[in-house]
Amino acid sequence: MKYKYTAKYTKIPSGYMGQIIEWQEVITEGKNLAECRFMLEDALKEMILAYQQLEKPIPLNENDIIESLSIEVA
Repeated sequence: MKYKYTAKYTKIPSGYMGQIIEWQEVITEGKNLAECRFMLEDALKEMILAYQQLEKPIPLNENDIIESLSIEVA
């Protein structure tokens, strides 16, 4: 099965922190953005496998609407 999630990356003193927006328990860090992406994908795969083994429902984003919103304030 294919899953689709939204990743958020935040610059931190030690590099980057990555988190899955729809499943906030999936969070990791990396020294750089590429490493953080790799670590986040791995963490997400491991979390999905753990949920499947425990027969827990996997959080999906099928009902979420996520968009970028830009505003200008004078």
